[in-house]
Amino acid sequence: MAEIKYFVVSAAAAFVCTACIENALANSANAANTGEKAAPGGPTKFALVALEKSAYEAWKSKDAKFWDTFLSERFVGWGSFGRLDKASATKEYTGADCLIKSYALSDEKMSPRGKNAGLITYKVTVDGTCGGLKIPANSWAASVYVRDGDQWKAAFHAEDTIVDLKAAPANPVDKKEARKEEDANPTDQDARTDAMLAVEKAVWEAWRAHDAKKIADLTARDISFINIFGTYLATKADALKNWSGAGCDAKSVGVTDAAGTMLSPTVGILTFKATADGTCYGQKIGPIWGSSIYVKDGDAWKWTFGINVPAGRQGG
Repeated sequence: MAEIKYFVVSAAAAFVCTACIENALANSANAANTGEKAAPGGPTKFALVALEKSAYEAWKSKDAKFWDTFLSERFVGWGSFGRLDKASATKEYTGADCLIKSYALSDEKMSPRGKNAGLITYKVTVDGTCGGLKIPANSWAASVYVRDGDQWKAAFHAEDTIVDLKAAPANPVDKKEARKEEDANPTDQDARTDAMLAVEKAVWEAWRAHDAKKIADLTARDISFINIFGTYLATKADALKNWSGAGCDAKSVGVTDAAGTMLSPTVGILTFKATADGTCYGQKIGPIWGSSIYVKDGDAWKWTFGINVPAGRQGG
């Protein structure tokens, strides 16, 4: 947020791969899933955690060749300059200016949706620097993997620093120092992107109005969310309570510069910029880089996962 002193998560630190994925086609958007078991032949928690760790190891060792076969051709995420595609992500995630002493993943949760896609969320702890700046120690992260032949490839990744709201000072971000976004992955605004964008705008408006019923109608049965403070909301009940509560007060909201990336006819990722005129927990809300995952439920698109990262974060 523009008035908060944001802790930097270097895009290189956001290693990588940004957002509950592939519905068991039309019927499973509303099916409960523990995240521990996958359909036969589908993604497994063990496999996706192993892939995440291999990506962190490649980032630590500055293995530039790793990303060519690890990232999907449809990869999208957020980096230090904004939205990334495979080419720009490969350049950033090589970590040429990073010195990583150690990393650790914990609290991993996996949500398979059918046989061809899966979402993994987890807490990551890193000891290191990028560009001479200390990497925040603790973040929540999310990655999406899709099947590509006999391989699983990363289609999305994002991380959000965990902020202690009681300890975080409300220091303003110097907008003059914020880097200008370079949109590396422009995507045509086709009908499916427009449909997801319409739902996204409705979700934000319902959040502004603290309308839990409206949000419930716009979202799938099983959802999770990582907010701008790095808080992980693991269930729909948690998310609805948080979004409809008194923590945030916004007069208006806006969603712009949206780009849709289709992983299948029934699963899409929407990346966008968002603004809100107001405050959350006493902190003024600033520009946000948002990512939402949508699944097709009959004729409707349903919001199922999101991660919002404050834009223009500054170091240390």
